[in-house]
Parts: sequence; C-alpha cells; structure tokens
Amino acid sequence: MSALVLAGTGWVWATPQKIGSVDAGLGGTEQAPSGPMNILLVGVDKRDDLTRKEQNRLKLGRETGERTDTMMLIHLSADHRKVTVVSLPRDTWTTIPGKGQHKINSAYQFGGAKLARQTVQQATGLPITRYIEVNVLGFVNVVDRLGGVTVCTPVPINDPKTGLNLAAGTHQLDGARALGYARTRATARSDLDRIDRQQQVISAMLSKALSNPANLISFVNSSLATIKVDPDDGLVPLVEQLKDVSLDDVKFASVPLTDVDFKTPTGESAVLWDKERAADLFRRIGADQDLAKPAPKPSVLPTQSVRSVPPDQIKVKVLNGTLITGLGARTKAGLLAAGFKVPGVPGNTTRKDFAKTVVRYGEGMENAAKTVAAAIPGAELKQTGVDGIEVVVGQDQPKVRKPKSAATPSASPSPQITPTTRTASQNICKKAG
Repeated sequence: MSALVLAGTGWVWATPQKIGSVDAGLGGTEQAPSGPMNILLVGVDKRDDLTRKEQNRLKLGRETGERTDTMMLIHLSADHRKVTVVSLPRDTWTTIPGKGQHKINSAYQFGGAKLARQTVQQATGLPITRYIEVNVLGFVNVVDRLGGVTVCTPVPINDPKTGLNLAAGTHQLDGARALGYARTRATARSDLDRIDRQQQVISAMLSKALSNPANLISFVNSSLATIKVDPDDGLVPLVEQLKDVSLDDVKFASVPLTDVDFKTPTGESAVLWDKERAADLFRRIGADQDLAKPAPKPSVLPTQSVRSVPPDQIKVKVLNGTLITGLGARTKAGLLAAGFKVPGVPGNTTRKDFAKTVVRYGEGMENAAKTVAAAIPGAELKQTGVDGIEVVVGQDQPKVRKPKSAATPSASPSPQITPTTRTASQNICKKAG
C-alpha cells in the first residue's frame, strides 16, 4: 500500500499532518531529495486495538503484541523513474544485531521499527534511509475504499485459517478477502507463494488507484491515516517527484534462496538466502542496474596490481562503524591471521550506520589498499585524506581471508545469473510465459 503512495499520489498529497510517526532510528541520517533511495516497508500485524467483531471478520485471532507480517525493500532509482520492490521472506534466518540468529520478522518484536531497519540494512548491505509502516486494518480499509481489487490465483486456495476459499482463476476481492489472500500460506510453496500474492495485490491496488482521479483521491484519503513514517523521514517532498511512475516502471524481485526448509537450532522451519547471489542482487539494485538483463561481467584487475604489496608489509587501523559490540576486535583478529600488521586497539567511528565495510586509504597507498580489499570480500575502496589505511567495519560483518599469493591464478568468475523479476503490470497466472 505504501508503495502506491510512493508511485502515484504526489499531486494530490494535501494533508501530511495526518501521517502517523514511528521512531525507526533515522535521526541524523542524510535525507537527500534526489539520488537513489532505499525504503523499508513493514506491514505490522497488530491486533490489540481491534474489536472482537473485527478480529472475527478478518480471521486474525486474539493474540496481543506487534509483529511484522510483511517486509519489503523498495529501491528508487537515482532519477526516481524506476521502482524495484524486493520481498524479504518473513522466515529468513539471519543475524539480528545484538540478539543473535533469529527469523527476520522477530526483529520488530525485539526492538521495534529501529531494530527492524538495522536488521534489513545489515542483511542486504543497502543503507535504509526511509521507513514506512502500515497496519492490518488500514490495509483492509484502503482496499474497500478502492472498491476492491482484482487478482488471479494460478492454483485453488482453501484455507480455513484465513477463511479463504478460491478456485483457480480471476477474482474480485474486498478488503477482508484481499487480506486473507495476501496472508494465506495454504499453497505448495507456503511463504514463497505468499510473496507472489502480496506483490500481486500491490500491483492490483496500484492499477486501481491510478485508473482515474477519483480512485486516486480515495486511496490517498484512506491511506494517510493508516501509515506511519519516521519523523525525520522527509517523505512528503519526495512523493511529488514520483507522480509519473507507471506500472511498467515498478519491478518485483525475489531473494535467491538455498534452503526453503532449514531447521533452526530451536527446531523451527526457516529459509536461508543464497548469500553470494543475494549479495549480487542487492549490489545490482543499489547500482540501478536493470535486473531483467544479465549482470555485466566485472572487470578483472591484473593479479600483480591487486597483490603487489604483501600483507606483512601493510599496517592497518581498524574502526568499528556499527553498534555491534566486538566487531572491530574480530576484524582485527582476522586481519592479523591473514598476515597484516594491526597495531593498537580498534576504535569507533562517530557514525554507527555503516552498512558496508570500507577500506579507506591515503595518497600513494592504493596498491596496499587493494591488498587489504582483496582480503575482505565485498569491501569498498575509497581514497580519503587519512594517513595510511583504515578499515571501517560495516554491518555486513565481513569475513577476512588470506589473500592469495601473486603466483596463484585467480579463480574463474562465477557465471552471471539474471534474477527472476516481473513488472507490476504482469499477471502471476501467466508468469510461466
């Protein structure tokens, strides 16, 4: 729903004071009005403030508390003409800062919007600079104000838990049934099919809202009271720039997975990301690359230029750029094991929101810095005014490896895989074509 706000409502956004606020920890984060942006959209399953009649109608049960039922990363291209939406499986097994390994949807329960944002930022390696939150009942009201939405299910769905019983094919759904359609996991691929349906519902709402001015105004008026943003978000000035985005400009992508039935130490069933391919997906998203095309082959630096300075001749200063306790010390230990000289105790940066690890180097230190970067896969190289070489450790929590010797041939680059994507105008019943 919030993706709709971003994609089509700038010219009728009239009463931003109606928007609720939630602290997602964006205070002090730079909110540039232009350039690429990453927005975390969170659907919160909060039932405490629903009446018993509403709980029964929506088949939600009577559990108290708040949990994230949906998490989506929305990337706006630098020119604000393209939108990429990546659904993050709620059962993703990941590291939650300060809490250890848990499912990603537990982050909100542990620490609210702020910890949810930190967790997604760490998992994706992308800086999250905007946050939007929507609740269950708000979703239902917006769909009803739009007059319902049209969806197509490629398989029949019969789910007593959500009260949903649909034959395969096209259906017109009101708000309550659209919620059931977006929530049900009663199909073969469970949460993965659920992600397809949630993306389809967003597409259907976008199509309906943009079909005529009356629908659009109705959508805006009903959605303003149901979303929350960080008070430092600065979202409203952004929306005007997005009024010309069309259905074909909105693309959905899925996180590559290696295990869809991973058994956690606590016996739960979770999903594991394909770390290498997921990292490549988010890198390409952050670089505004077209996901429908194969990734360009990375340029390969000559072996000698990358490793012309051996580790035992390089002094490195380590700084922790996060709130993760002990991360600097662990990185120092890894660098020492790889043969680098790391004098002194690791320090801390003033900023604590570094998403990716950065190797900063001063003038004349480029070759040595490349050796350091070769030992920290995924680290960014950046020339600054520092004296020597600094490693600012980010929330990607890099694993340090020993650089290969100059005589060792480099491994062949892995084949480039094009991520599975679709636009908001495509029908999931026809996705095989």
